[in-house]
Amino acid sequence: MDSFAFIIHPIDPKRDVSRKFPFLGRVLSEGQIDFFSTYFPPVYISEIEGITSESTGKTIKGWFLACPYTPKRMMQLPERTVYRKIVQTGYMAEKLGADILGLGAFTSVVGDAGVTIANSLDIPVTTGDSYTVAMAVQAIRDAAIAMDIKIEDATVAIVGATGAIGRVCAELVAAEAARTLLVARDEKKLEALRDRLKVHARSELVVSTKMDVLKDAQLILTVTSAIHDVIRPEHLQPGSVVCDVARPRDVSAMVAAARDDILVIDGGMVDVPGPVNFHFNFGFPDGKAYACMAETIALALEGRFEDYTVGKDITLERVKDITSIAEKHGFRMSGFRSFEREITKEQIEAVRRNARQGKRHA
Repeated sequence: MDSFAFIIHPIDPKRDVSRKFPFLGRVLSEGQIDFFSTYFPPVYISEIEGITSESTGKTIKGWFLACPYTPKRMMQLPERTVYRKIVQTGYMAEKLGADILGLGAFTSVVGDAGVTIANSLDIPVTTGDSYTVAMAVQAIRDAAIAMDIKIEDATVAIVGATGAIGRVCAELVAAEAARTLLVARDEKKLEALRDRLKVHARSELVVSTKMDVLKDAQLILTVTSAIHDVIRPEHLQPGSVVCDVARPRDVSAMVAAARDDILVIDGGMVDVPGPVNFHFNFGFPDGKAYACMAETIALALEGRFEDYTVGKDITLERVKDITSIAEKHGFRMSGFRSFEREITKEQIEAVRRNARQGKRHA
């Protein structure tokens, strides 16, 4: 039976460690978890069963493995040290007999975005970022419809536009929206991206290093690799949609608490085909996975055992390729969620109503 492995790691240290080791999660502080994670070996989390292709009936199995580092630790430690721990986790996948390895969350963005890790392992590797792009843009399209926003008339902002995922999201959005705001920290990179997109863009393209410009956007897609939230309540106009693809999150929890006239959705949740059991709670309902996980699973169902999305140059062709592979096997964009809770039609209607009433909160 073909198989895959997927590397996860603690993002919210106390919460995520508690999911596998309740006692440690309870007694250790966040600082202690950060510190001890340096010395912790890779952890076997669970076996994944029941994934079945809709079109071919093929079933596969997989494993969740954890690289113990937190995002903070990955940013503090020397790159070589982080690579070594991720590669060690990859060796565990090889021993289990996995045919392909997916890199989750920060393990996919460290250093050269999977290239060094792929070169250090015999098993093929993917970051899952191509399908993440596809599902992020699909989520913003679907949310626009739900909020009665016409994307072709709208201003859409891409926060983290110069990153690997942000660049391709910007390319897709600039072909559809009236105006695209490219937001990132490095002005030179932003200008280079704008010049590259100009050739095929339908959009007017605007670059900015300031979050204040988000007030002009009806739709916001945020995909930074920041460790802390970057989008706050005062940055947003009433009735706007924010799709947060980043883990750790880009959107402050204060936005949900302070603004009942904004729709915040988690990007990239996908229904996995078959009676899947992950045997581990990573915060999603049964049968649903992150798009990056779904890419790894779809490639295993397709038997495409090759280094698929690695490095920082994701192509539109690869995004389209993985989208058609995933559709073929029965992966579907899932319903909206916000801060790991389901969003109902009633909640969307309430946001629209509050926005119409022009509620503004400090």
